[in-house]
Amino acid sequence: MKIHFGKKSLFLYGFILLCLLLSMWVMQNNFHLYKQPIAEVVEATLTEQKELVDLPHTEDRLFHQTIVGKLKNGDQKGQLIALENNYSSSGADDHKYQRGDELFVSIQSNEGEPLRGIIYGPKRDKYVVAAAWLFIITVLLIGKRSGSFSIISLVVNVLVLSIALNHYTNSEHASLLLICSGLILFFTVTSLLLVSGNNEKTYAAILATLAGTFSSLLIAYIVLVLTAEKGLRYEEMAFITRSPQKVFLASILVGSLGAVMDIAITIISSLYELYGKNKDISLKALKASGMEIGKDIMGAMTNVLFFAYVSGSIPMILLYLKNGSALGYTLSMNLSLELTRALVGSIGIVLTIPISIYIAAYFIYKRRAIK
Repeated sequence: MKIHFGKKSLFLYGFILLCLLLSMWVMQNNFHLYKQPIAEVVEATLTEQKELVDLPHTEDRLFHQTIVGKLKNGDQKGQLIALENNYSSSGADDHKYQRGDELFVSIQSNEGEPLRGIIYGPKRDKYVVAAAWLFIITVLLIGKRSGSFSIISLVVNVLVLSIALNHYTNSEHASLLLICSGLILFFTVTSLLLVSGNNEKTYAAILATLAGTFSSLLIAYIVLVLTAEKGLRYEEMAFITRSPQKVFLASILVGSLGAVMDIAITIISSLYELYGKNKDISLKALKASGMEIGKDIMGAMTNVLFFAYVSGSIPMILLYLKNGSALGYTLSMNLSLELTRALVGSIGIVLTIPISIYIAAYFIYKRRAIK
């Protein structure tokens, strides 16, 4: 089987490869862009290790390293600096360093003395860029033109979200829920228009997504009011200076969008495809087909939401259990908000199925009536 590449494809892949190599070279030599000193480990020696038994009878091992690093930026670039590092076998909040690692450091010694300092953490930007390129290349190879628009949509959405959150943190009177509502409208319109194009199917998906997302938020708000938010533990938001309830509702709104949008575009695209294959299909048969499609994907998407939300709490759950906390207390402290988000998102998924079916049926019926 022979694979033929056109001139445009060769130019595109060559350009992508050039950008990849250029970005990795920049990441390897971007030390001058950082104000904080960066040191490359040239020698790491293990000088001490000891056993530790913590409560409740949790065994761990502590290690001590003496490290010699070479400064890569700043006025003292090229000089050697002595560093100390403590790490554990569990690696909960520390790292083992070896030759070649790049570290953010702080220089502590006085002028005229041998350089000594403390370690703030590893420099990981080149690994982040490598992972980002792996994602981009995979999306482009599989999605082709649609994949490129998906990446553009993602970049635009991330930038807009960053700007909006920065505005919220710098303004005492801004409403996060109102900001996120505007973001939902923007994300839905731009994402679906870029990925699916400017057509009737996209308009139907936009309406279904917005209706499903805001309906699930309304139901969640009513339930929280009626139950006086009993069972919700806002301790993880203890350090924010804004209302945790409003922040939680805003997170529900944004968190539900992805799954709801996926359901809406899947069902509406399927119904339009069925109509395209058989212009004489009855609306009753079309709705029945849509409901069958919805039933097939509803369970899978609900599980996706559950695992996506719960996975982030696994480290804290293990930490609580390792320190002897009761299982019920551990789950209530760490999963009350996550499970609520997953539940509300699941409600949005279920609601979006009939909403998408009826919106698609309306547009198709309108098109058929015009003809």
